[in-house]
Amino acid sequence: MSSDGSQPDDTMAERSKDPGWKLWFLLNANRWLVTALLVAFVFVGLLLVSELSPVSLRGLMAVKEPVHFLFQALVTAIITGVTLVLTINQLVLSQELGAVNDQRDRLDGSLQFHDDVEDVIDAPISPPEPASFMQAIIAASQSRAVEFRDAVADSRDEEFQERVDDFVDNLTTHAGSIRDDLDDAQFGTYDVVKTALDYNYSWKIFRARRIRNAHADSFDDEASEAHDELLQALKLFGLAREHFKTLYFQWELINLSRAMMYVSVPALVVAISMLLFFDADAVAGTVLGIDTLVWITATAATIGVVPFLLLVAFVLRIGTMAKRTLAIGPFILRDSSRDEEIDWD
Repeated sequence: MSSDGSQPDDTMAERSKDPGWKLWFLLNANRWLVTALLVAFVFVGLLLVSELSPVSLRGLMAVKEPVHFLFQALVTAIITGVTLVLTINQLVLSQELGAVNDQRDRLDGSLQFHDDVEDVIDAPISPPEPASFMQAIIAASQSRAVEFRDAVADSRDEEFQERVDDFVDNLTTHAGSIRDDLDDAQFGTYDVVKTALDYNYSWKIFRARRIRNAHADSFDDEASEAHDELLQALKLFGLAREHFKTLYFQWELINLSRAMMYVSVPALVVAISMLLFFDADAVAGTVLGIDTLVWITATAATIGVVPFLLLVAFVLRIGTMAKRTLAIGPFILRDSSRDEEIDWD
């Protein structure tokens, strides 16, 4: 039986096969910055296409009305986007509205979860702030891992002791790093969820259960109790992470809906103005060698698609997070090579 040496890296960035810039763009970067980058890409792209196109925009304006058709479509799209925002708000609010019995069940479930966590962290009351709450559970997993190692210290199974030592060393080191990262994290930002995603509790549960399976004969009552308590701490961390991830999704969807409202009104004003008041014949000259008509049209078109680009920026993060956390518990959906054969019987 070989050791569990094929464990994944500790942080999500290290576990990902994607290049660092892609992970930064999808998850870590400020969503307004991502929107600005997308805006710049669209604007520069339009200017580049205008220069590479064999037909000039001014020439097209003489035979048909591309600007009119473009901004007519944008007006429709912006209004549709506002409707989408209202739908998102209704989706989020629907989970907050309900009869008093439903609210009572939610409250009782939350209080019961806090009671379970307080038993694990051995404290009279659990922290109310998400970052501190998760720190407390991670600290409990650390201490219970050490207790597990102490419980097997007198075992005659040297391989068992070695595997437990390796497992506990990895867990305590990783947990200490995560707790440090949570010190300055504030819920409402991506920092809390990002740090929680770095704590790969699924793999830790798998390794703990694998050790129990491989060395069942070496477990006495004390080791079994310590092992079960460690698993309980890791399970509660998984539940807490999923809960705060859900709350973060709701928080981000609300932020998205508000931001969409902010940018939709200027975009709508620009699109309608291009329909009602823009006259290509009144525009003449060039700027930096590019027809002024192209500058005005590209700028207005870019402003018109800002709501869509903002939606793309937010959905990229939410979708990426959802994909990376689809499974709860000891399921690992990404590629993970394990160098030991497992006897499932």
